[in-house]
Amino acid sequence: MKNKRRKQRMTLLVLRDAQHSVKQVHLSKPLMIAVPVAAILSISGLIVSMQINNARTISELEQQLTLKTLESLRMEVTVTNKEEAIERLNKAIIQLSDEAEQTKTQMKRVKELEHELEQFIQKHGSASSKNTSSLSQNKDSSVGGEYIAVHENKMLNLAKETKDDFEEIQNLIKTMESHIPQTLNQAEETQNIREGNPTQWPTISKRLTSNFGYRYDPFNGRSAYHAGIDIAGERGDPVFAAGSGTVTTAEQSGARGLYIVVSHPNGLETWYLHLDSLAVQVGDHVEQGEQIGSLGSTGRSTGPHLHFQVVKNDQTVNPLPYIQ
Repeated sequence: MKNKRRKQRMTLLVLRDAQHSVKQVHLSKPLMIAVPVAAILSISGLIVSMQINNARTISELEQQLTLKTLESLRMEVTVTNKEEAIERLNKAIIQLSDEAEQTKTQMKRVKELEHELEQFIQKHGSASSKNTSSLSQNKDSSVGGEYIAVHENKMLNLAKETKDDFEEIQNLIKTMESHIPQTLNQAEETQNIREGNPTQWPTISKRLTSNFGYRYDPFNGRSAYHAGIDIAGERGDPVFAAGSGTVTTAEQSGARGLYIVVSHPNGLETWYLHLDSLAVQVGDHVEQGEQIGSLGSTGRSTGPHLHFQVVKNDQTVNPLPYIQ
């Protein structure tokens, strides 16, 4: 029995150096196997635990790196978007400034036209003129030059100048809104007066056969007062209104034959006698140069002609200063 137990025991010899004796350690065989196995298991567990910790650490580092990368990308995108937005804003400010300048030029050109209109009214009518300033600028479609980057402060100054330009434009518009209606009314009135003045020659023919004033009567040879002028022509030739106005008479009379009277502004009337036919009736508005009848020889007449006369404030006056 003792021999069997000894066989299950193992002896370890411990050699330190040549000066010391050899020591013997007797261990059982199961213990000799269990100790290395336990050591190996401990080391394996430690390695596995270290690997797990390393994997967890690596995973956390990868997540942090991914978050940092995403954040960096977002920052880059944000910066890029801001730069693009600033660039778009700069372009918009430049375009707006250019449009403001063009609008100012157009508005001042309108002021020029208004001033010219007022001068026209003053020349041809009774309207009073207003003092206006004008500035004209032409823009060429061809552009070029060196590219120079614009500092942010310059863009801010440009935006402020553009705002001032629009304020000036608004003031110009307000001024025009108050002046233009009155100016247009004056212009319309002046134009009506101008077109109403009997200044157009009333026939195609320019052959004058009798003047205004005293003459010998062709029927009895005595001295008589001729209230208009006689213009010879062909029967049926058109007769035109010397000025714009309203037809007050369109009828036939013994001595006058078929005749028309047109009323004009400023107390003026024009008379058209000895017509062959009438093209208007009482109440019609006629424009200057519009045909109102045809030349003839009706009434007290020796041949086809138009007797044309001008009456001002119920007094006959010489027509030639008007139609010449």
